[in-house]
Amino acid sequence: MKVGIPKESHPGERRVAGTPDTVRKLIEYGFEVHVERGAGELASYPDPAYADAGATLVDGAEIWTGSDLILKVRAPKDLEIAAIKEGTHLISFVRPGQNEELVAKLAAKKLTAIAMDCVPRITRAQKMDALSSMANAAGYRAVIEAAQHYGGFFTGQITAAGRVPPTKVLVIGAGVAGLAAIGAARGLGAIVRAFDVREAVRDQVKSLGAEFLEVEIEESGEGGGGYAKVMSAEYIAAEMELFYEQAQEVDIVITTALIPGRPAPKLWETRAVEVMKPGSVVVDLAAEAGGNCELCVPGEIIDHNGVKILGLTDLPSRMANVTSQLYGTNLCHLLDDMGRAENYRIDLEDEVVRGAIVLHEGEKLWPPPKKEAPPPAEEKAEPAVEEKPAPAKVAEVTPPATPEKKGLGRGAFIGIGLALLWLGLRFGYDGTMTPPMEFLQHLTVFVLACFVGWQVIWSVSAALHTPLMAVTNAISGIIIVGGLLQAKGAWDSPSALLGGAAVLLATINIAGGFLVTQRMLKMFRK
Repeated sequence: MKVGIPKESHPGERRVAGTPDTVRKLIEYGFEVHVERGAGELASYPDPAYADAGATLVDGAEIWTGSDLILKVRAPKDLEIAAIKEGTHLISFVRPGQNEELVAKLAAKKLTAIAMDCVPRITRAQKMDALSSMANAAGYRAVIEAAQHYGGFFTGQITAAGRVPPTKVLVIGAGVAGLAAIGAARGLGAIVRAFDVREAVRDQVKSLGAEFLEVEIEESGEGGGGYAKVMSAEYIAAEMELFYEQAQEVDIVITTALIPGRPAPKLWETRAVEVMKPGSVVVDLAAEAGGNCELCVPGEIIDHNGVKILGLTDLPSRMANVTSQLYGTNLCHLLDDMGRAENYRIDLEDEVVRGAIVLHEGEKLWPPPKKEAPPPAEEKAEPAVEEKPAPAKVAEVTPPATPEKKGLGRGAFIGIGLALLWLGLRFGYDGTMTPPMEFLQHLTVFVLACFVGWQVIWSVSAALHTPLMAVTNAISGIIIVGGLLQAKGAWDSPSALLGGAAVLLATINIAGGFLVTQRMLKMFRK
């Protein structure tokens, strides 16, 4: 089976449907691969690289007339459709919901067309999800384009010339592209806020270090398939007010909201643009579907009162080398599931193929039929069971709640203080029942140290006690020095006994701390 990879004819398109690496994979699958000369030049894949991978380099006309299966990024143009032979299989982006005229032209040639943009978003099809692959690159590139046109630091700077605050970025839509934009902006040091009508993405946004914005109206925005649904008028009104407030603070806005089969919703109003600071940037990733910003012009960069609005429609193409590799890999996974060259087939029972196929030998099969909800299970009459006397109930005894360990209580500290005071009065006085000033100073420091240490140590999470033990080795070293200085005089004197006890306990603490630390470090060694 001959696979043809033509050069993309769409203006400004740099991607190619196959790279030398994916061509090798297709050849391993048993396909005979033909690549049009110059197809990969704009993506930095020269013709010799394809030849070394085992592909046959051919002219453009031969690609369309001699291929059984054509792999493309963009849908073919009219001249290409006219040149393609009848019955050929085509896999590319088609967007059948917006391109009915194109679908009709392909049907007239009795083609079998599979749209990569219609691959269902299910777990098994993640490896073939070209939309997610391209959206990931688009979200990352949107931040790069915004940084270029913004002209300021993303991360905050403190210099001799003054302080520069960090850039504030708002990402609307936390799908694949939105999450990629959040990650890229956070990586550059910006303060990032994100909004999405789907509550399920809250944790994903927060895990990337961004603040999740929300409106007060409770309404689910989950539309299935990883997309959002159209919200109520009340919710949209509250949403617009939220965006208007944010527009007065943020420096960069990246919009990514799309609804399958419909024009992009207008989320960033003209009034929001007009209150943004001069020099701010709006990057509209939905520009190809009309744009989320009311002032967006697809394919153009406009300046409105000092605010730049980027309506770029070729963001994945601006990273053609990596996006071509990703797209080619998606195609390889799809052809692998379709049986490779030896068992290649259009299996309409396959959920992935049925969801993505637009035409089968000229017959339109899109959109796929909706899954019917399974019928409710019929209630079956349960056989009568002879009743048996219920066993005597045993009184349930609820065990008393175990009090949470809080360390030494106040009573213990009061007892220790009284004991120390008694020792001072018993052994540290000079016969006039007046303790020496030196003793009172030491006693005061000791009591305060116990209290502060108790508050500090027991306020630390239990998970951090092991590394805390290692850190206290330095403190124990100080205790040993103090204990040695106090352990003088007669061996049975209070100062000698307490000094010796301090040295002993501190030594145990140091030795135990080092042993625990060594054991902890061994756990992380391979």
